[in-house]
Amino acid sequence: MILIWQYCRITDRMIKLHNTLTKKKEVLKPLDKKKVRLYACGPTVYWYAHIGNLRTYLFQDILRRVLEYKKYQVKHVINITDVGQLTSDNDTGEDKIEKGAKRDKKTAWQVARYYTEAFKKDMDRLNIKEPSIWAKATDYIPQQIELIKELEKKNYTYLISDGLYFDTSKIKDYGNLLGAKKRDVKAGARIAMVKGKKNPTDFALWKLSPKNSKKEMEWPSPWGKGFPGWHTECVAMASDLLGVPFDIHCGGSDHIQIHHPNEIAQSKALYNSNLANYWLHGEFLVVDKNKMSKSKGETITLKSLIDEKFDPLAYRYLVLTTHYRSFLNFSWQSLKSAENSLDSLRDKISEIKEKKTEIKGDSKKGKEYLKRFQDFISDDLNTAKALALLWKLLKDKDLSNREKYNLSLEFDKIFGLDLKSIKIIKIPEKIKKLAQQREIYREKKDWQKADIKRKEIESLGYYLEDTVNGFKIIKKS
Repeated sequence: MILIWQYCRITDRMIKLHNTLTKKKEVLKPLDKKKVRLYACGPTVYWYAHIGNLRTYLFQDILRRVLEYKKYQVKHVINITDVGQLTSDNDTGEDKIEKGAKRDKKTAWQVARYYTEAFKKDMDRLNIKEPSIWAKATDYIPQQIELIKELEKKNYTYLISDGLYFDTSKIKDYGNLLGAKKRDVKAGARIAMVKGKKNPTDFALWKLSPKNSKKEMEWPSPWGKGFPGWHTECVAMASDLLGVPFDIHCGGSDHIQIHHPNEIAQSKALYNSNLANYWLHGEFLVVDKNKMSKSKGETITLKSLIDEKFDPLAYRYLVLTTHYRSFLNFSWQSLKSAENSLDSLRDKISEIKEKKTEIKGDSKKGKEYLKRFQDFISDDLNTAKALALLWKLLKDKDLSNREKYNLSLEFDKIFGLDLKSIKIIKIPEKIKKLAQQREIYREKKDWQKADIKRKEIESLGYYLEDTVNGFKIIKKS
């Protein structure tokens, strides 16, 4: 491993990332040459995250792993939206947390805590690294109020019956994140016009609590008792924790149209600057060509996969097979194929780990594989090509088992499939011979004798699993 590690150390830090703001791939140039400040829009904790949501956090995990692989120090912030996001992006409807409280018959605070922990558990199951900082919206109410007061002083706000709003007409390039596809918004068409709003794209900074009612989550403010709008929390937290501008802002592609343009508008009004220099967005996971949606009840959670006896890392493997900016079409069949591939990969790693006894140094070809891998991950996080390369090197007869094993672990620093933890599986020769005899009987279609051999294997504490790549011998737990 020494030579591979030395080679890795002298590799440059260049990373190209697709910047949604400029609509092109750009070489990452952090404000600090040694550090990257990264902000990711986190979950609204009123229900379990579905696997489409989790795909976004997997892409962000790959990004962070690549940055750290390139020897950057990463300050990574994920926010927890535990107040303020309404059931409609149009500043109408019920707060999602309070709606979840009614559904679960708990307090809003209990619901937020419960689903925050559930989200963190899902992250752990998928081997997603924890951020440097978790930032909760309810911990930043004073900062949000101060931010809104500054916007008011700068004359970017107006007050109507249900709250204080941001006037988007005062930002000349509002919606520039969409580029040529800026929102063509007409009141009453795509967006229900709140009475008193000046422009369809204007958004609430502070929502006033309805009169003669008591909400669980509400705070006093200069404009009246209420709660902050969803689009303000990230600006308040990111500016406080990372400064403005910071390096990279991540989210799902659903944030491109409304949420992130509204963050940028506030940042430009306050600081005359984009909130971040690079904006990265992960594409949707789709089922039968339809986006997965919690609001429509079309959700598959990680627990759903576990209940169907799938390893959570099989889903991680599936996500790695498609570029983060491409749609990923989910099906149970595609997940099963991913799990089969992951099982085969683990078997191969176990096999070469047992045989990595060679003492010769790393080859020129091995270094070429490492260079190609680094090129793929540096080119907008192309895990699909990097994963295909891993399989190619594992089948390469010119590489020693020791070199294959070391390279596999090096690649897994990005993949996050926990290949280092794979144990050597030593199958007794007697069991191997019985399995081979059964296979001969199967080829001859002598099913009765094949079944006798299978039962004999099982009586000795092992069982066989037939896959598209042949049989697997598994020790009973």
